[in-house]
Amino acid sequence: MVPVLLVLALGGSTFPLATGQALAQQQQQQQQQAPAAEQAPAAEQQAPAADQASAAERAAATDPATQQSREFRAAMAAHHIASGLWVVGRSTPRTAHEVVAQDIAPFVYFGWEPEFRYAVDEDRKTVTVTAPGAPARTARYTGDQGTSILPRGQQDVFFTPVPVPRNLPAADTVDWPMGDRMATEPFPQDVDRGAVEAALDWAMQQTEQNTRAFVVAYRGKILGERYAPGWNKDTPQISWSQGKSITAALIGVLIQQGHLQRQQAAPIAQWQAADDPRRKIRIEDLLQMSSGLDFTNLGISGPSAFTTKNEHFRVYFDSLDVFEHAVNQPPAVPPGTRCSYLNSDPLTLGKIIRDTVEARGEDYLTFPQRALFDRIGCRNYVLETDAWGNFILSGYDYGSARDWIRFGLLHLQDGVWQGERILPAGWVDFITTPAPAEPTENYGGLFWLNRDGRMDRVPADAYWSAGFMGQVTLVIPSYDLVVVRMGPSPGNVYPYLNETISRILEALPESRR
Repeated sequence: MVPVLLVLALGGSTFPLATGQALAQQQQQQQQQAPAAEQAPAAEQQAPAADQASAAERAAATDPATQQSREFRAAMAAHHIASGLWVVGRSTPRTAHEVVAQDIAPFVYFGWEPEFRYAVDEDRKTVTVTAPGAPARTARYTGDQGTSILPRGQQDVFFTPVPVPRNLPAADTVDWPMGDRMATEPFPQDVDRGAVEAALDWAMQQTEQNTRAFVVAYRGKILGERYAPGWNKDTPQISWSQGKSITAALIGVLIQQGHLQRQQAAPIAQWQAADDPRRKIRIEDLLQMSSGLDFTNLGISGPSAFTTKNEHFRVYFDSLDVFEHAVNQPPAVPPGTRCSYLNSDPLTLGKIIRDTVEARGEDYLTFPQRALFDRIGCRNYVLETDAWGNFILSGYDYGSARDWIRFGLLHLQDGVWQGERILPAGWVDFITTPAPAEPTENYGGLFWLNRDGRMDRVPADAYWSAGFMGQVTLVIPSYDLVVVRMGPSPGNVYPYLNETISRILEALPESRR
């Protein structure tokens, strides 16, 4: 069969994408909304149309640093387009043009330029993006392992993709929470239904937040949910760093099964030399982002963002063996003395998971589904890998809103699901205890904590998994509540969540005690 090849040039008058002055205005607005740490210099992100480029800008296009930045931005865009088509597209079909227009071009973080061009090969399930003056980069969708960015010039991944069976009956044939039947019934009589509906309506009316799903579960049942047009309860949406909390749960599963211990030294072969200080790093330190590894995080904006020096974010735009990238870093400080939000730690835990599972003779790529997701009724997770078949659970993971609700409920119920203990006794206490080296007490075991009052109208016992651009699964034990919010927010999502959740809380009987 001759491959079907679709090539589109974005930035021309044919397509209604934000370009030129309109794009610059949108990006300026986003920079004003975004936290200071996420703001990008206008010169880096506001790429004018080719016919408007100044002589200085044309000269910059040949600069090696600019070329590398464009190549990496093209690689990340190729990933996003492919996953938008074939991962998100499992439940919410869109064209490549719509994916670019909705998920990439409007957001300063991704550095899309009007001159970028993409090609979609439907037969091979690849997307190639070409940036001016830079090598083309390709990403390939492999099925249940999602999309992998390929090394420059490569045509395929270096592992054998496998289907991931969902060993569950159809969701509409099984009662909630293992299925979707009776998920919202009966509605609790002591809850102000009108107030819940009004709160969710308000949440969706804040269109600048780009919320695509907002779901609330109370006492184990869905209290209310809202979805943007075209999005639904089964759409796997990019969840970004919420995947770090999945990593924590998978470590918890292996501990519960007796294969690991939380306080044991991390079983990483590269760290076992007698004089290697990394021998002292424990699994517990990795869970608390306290390994002390030297792993540079230069942020996702500014001239250093899309460079090889940005070790933290490089896993999302370069094609790396992410596990080797993480574990082959030198120590910077002794373990347990510094809490730093770095991808090295959850990725190292990912390698421990892979090594442990494969040492038992089991299939690594299907392990999360059968060991965790099948057991709590989740059918829509897609955990993506690098080109070597390692899960990039620091950020390239997709899940549906209801499946994230189930994940939250597992933790709300202390790791017990319908009478079966899945996570170890005391595990939830551990992940919700501040890391000893974190002075603000706002981070636990790959979960964020509300100890610092980030959301002052939400109880202090709240904790959550969090992902880039406002992906949140939040648990409030004192209210028996789980909240999921998904969609690409361009700025700081927490004031919005603070307001929405506080309105929901006011509708519950606990607020009237």
